[in-house]
Amino acid sequence: MVAKGGLLEGKRGLIIGVANKRSIAWGIAQRATEAGAQLCLTYQNERLGENVRELAAELKHPLLTMMDVGSDSQIVMAFDEIRKKWGKLDFVVHAVAYAPRQALEGSFLDTSREDFRVALDISAYSLAAVAHAAQPLMPDGGSIVTLSYLGSERVVPGYNAMGVAKAALESSVRYLAADLGPQGIRVNAISAGPIKTLAASGIPGIGSKLRHHRTVTPLQKDTDILEVGDAGVFFLSDMGRGVTGQVLYVDGGFSIMAG
Repeated sequence: MVAKGGLLEGKRGLIIGVANKRSIAWGIAQRATEAGAQLCLTYQNERLGENVRELAAELKHPLLTMMDVGSDSQIVMAFDEIRKKWGKLDFVVHAVAYAPRQALEGSFLDTSREDFRVALDISAYSLAAVAHAAQPLMPDGGSIVTLSYLGSERVVPGYNAMGVAKAALESSVRYLAADLGPQGIRVNAISAGPIKTLAASGIPGIGSKLRHHRTVTPLQKDTDILEVGDAGVFFLSDMGRGVTGQVLYVDGGFSIMAG
C-alpha cells in the first residue's frame, strides 16, 4: 500500500535518525515526501552527513542540519535553525536509539552503570529533550512519533539494556502525550518488527531473529521500512488526529503470537 498524496501537503517536518537507505527513518521520510511534506533531516556527524546528503537529493527542497541528540546545545541549535528558516513545525519523527555493544551482549545483570545511563539517555531521554525543543515551534498543534520494539515488554535475547530503554521510551510517550495534549500536540510510537538497519546490526543474533520472525509471524514475511513509513504518515497526518499516547505494532502480527 502506498501512502496517498496530499495527506501531508503543506506540512513541514523534522526527521531525526536517517543513517542510510535501510533506515526506518528513511522509509518514513520517503512516504512523508510522497504525501506532500517538506522535510528537514538531521545527521549526527559529518561522516554520517555524507549519506544523508546523498539521500536528501531525492526529497523536495529539504533542509539538512547536524544534531547529536546526546547534546542539549546541538538540539537547541538545530531547532533554532529550523525556526529561522521555517518559523514553525508540523511534526517530528524521533528515530534514534543507542546502547554500547557490551550492554547488549551477555546478561542484563552485568550491565554497567555507565552503559545503562548511555542507553537511557540516547534512546529514551532524547525524546523528551526533542519534544521540549519542538513545542514552541508547534503553536497550532502537531505530531511527534518515535520508534520502539517488542523488546520493551518481552525479554529478547541480545537486547538487554535497549529493551529497558525502549520500555522507558514508551512510558515517555504517554507522559509527553499528557503534557502536550492541551496544545494539540500528539505523541505516539510505532513498534516495528525486526529490520536489518544499521542500528540493528549491532544486536547479537539479528539474522536468526529475522528468520524466526518470518517463521512465526502471521503474515510470514519481513517487516518493510515502507510499511512503517505508511504507519508514520497516518500518525503525522490529520488521519491520526484523534490518537495520542499509543503504541502501534507494525510487525506482521508477530506481537500477538505466544512464541
